[in-house]
Amino acid sequence: MAFREVTLLELKEVLRLARAGVAKKRIAAQLGIDVKTVRGYLKALERSGLCPDAELDAQAAAVAERLESRRSRSRGAGWALCEAQRDFIKGKLDARVRLTKVRKLLLRQRSVKVSYATLYRFSVEELGFGRRAATIPVADCGPGEEIQLDTGWVGWLEDLFGKRRRFRAWLFTSVLSRHRFVYPVFRETTETAIEACEAAWEHFGGVFKVVIPDNTKAIVDRADPLAPTLNETFLEYAQSRGFHIDPTRVRSPRDKARVERSVQTVRDDCFGGETLRSIVEARDHARKWSLEEYGMRRHSTTYRMPLEHFESEEKPVLLAAPSEPYEIPTWSDPRVGRDQHAAVEKSLYSLPQHYRGRKLRARADRHTVRFYDRRALVKTHPRKPPGKRSTDPSDFPSEKAAYALRDVTYLANKAAEHGEWVGRFATILLEGPLPWTRMRQVYALLGLASRYGPARLDQACAIAVEADMIDVYRLRKLLQIAPAPDLARPDRVVPLARYLRPAKQYALPLAPNDETKKGDPE
Repeated sequence: MAFREVTLLELKEVLRLARAGVAKKRIAAQLGIDVKTVRGYLKALERSGLCPDAELDAQAAAVAERLESRRSRSRGAGWALCEAQRDFIKGKLDARVRLTKVRKLLLRQRSVKVSYATLYRFSVEELGFGRRAATIPVADCGPGEEIQLDTGWVGWLEDLFGKRRRFRAWLFTSVLSRHRFVYPVFRETTETAIEACEAAWEHFGGVFKVVIPDNTKAIVDRADPLAPTLNETFLEYAQSRGFHIDPTRVRSPRDKARVERSVQTVRDDCFGGETLRSIVEARDHARKWSLEEYGMRRHSTTYRMPLEHFESEEKPVLLAAPSEPYEIPTWSDPRVGRDQHAAVEKSLYSLPQHYRGRKLRARADRHTVRFYDRRALVKTHPRKPPGKRSTDPSDFPSEKAAYALRDVTYLANKAAEHGEWVGRFATILLEGPLPWTRMRQVYALLGLASRYGPARLDQACAIAVEADMIDVYRLRKLLQIAPAPDLARPDRVVPLARYLRPAKQYALPLAPNDETKKGDPE
């Protein structure tokens, strides 16, 4: 015969009928229990010492306590062995050794053989094995305050040729109403995170005040429980949209428990068994699932439909939804080259000379490129397409800027400083449809002024211009063969020696020349 446990309600009914004077067999037949069970309950009531007129609840509690103490039995020999090895077992469990391994170590090192069931019961009841800390539910936030963000692999795309491609999804879940938004993407980057947020604000009709993401590299550069370092691009986006970022701690799923198991739900319930051809089709399907299926399903915690809950309490208090699309800037750390240009997004931008060889922080958006040196703005350029350059003449010395910018006017004025005819020669030299192709000849002309002097060069240029000889090489030959202009030289003054001594004071006096001696008359 199978054992049937008598409930507390039946026990109280047995005691109530017995107090009313009903016979034991009649009580057993009426309640469908054995008459021996009825006798045992009444004997337990007599031995409990309560008076017959005590309250029915007190009598039932006394009978139940006495029956429970009678059922308890003493521990067996295996329990005693575990008690003797308490310190050994506790030390191994504290060292994170598996319980099955602890049983093997007991047999190998201590020659103690005990069943795993006994060891498990001893570890749970006496050593707290397998008991987790009490979970305290965190109170929900106010309407429209917090939304939790997670990401994970959720499905596959299959084209007409059977080729499959896996895709991820950014998952947004409201903390209060549990309303959800799913945005499939191929890559988990800062750009896709901003794109998903923009789509989420459009879906929800507003912006939540706080976004709680995990420590994805797309949003958090360096994880820290107290002061995490956020990605500059996403932080700038958060500032423009007016929400705060509160990342979770590393390996702490309870910090965003509302969204932690959503990846599995979205993978199985939203995309499971679906045949999707493109990422656009996947996004449309996810939006429809969030509104019509998940949003209209009664939640097991709030006992309300997430969509109805969100529209009635949260949507009216959200921040205003963005009216214009957000332009995602890019940040980089280019090095300024020897030509005083830094490369940003495959374009070159000039910087002042003292930044040459240094690394700067660059921010590029659709219209401008800004360079920062330790958070100080040092230069702003208009955005150029790839392969182009933006050069500011004020960043270079005047002589280098003229060559870099092909400024032929500057070279003509520079030549005119050495003389009128030198300026005319340079002007005639630069005439033509392609004047910058003769800039090197003007530089050679200026070099002749440094070598032969402005006056001599101006005289030679006058002769060349009158003779219509506009050739730098022939001008140089003219300077080489032309006589130098006569310049008045000052008379040479030979200073007198201050310490001149007579020749007789030298040890070896100078001998007279023999040829002079023979030829001279005595």
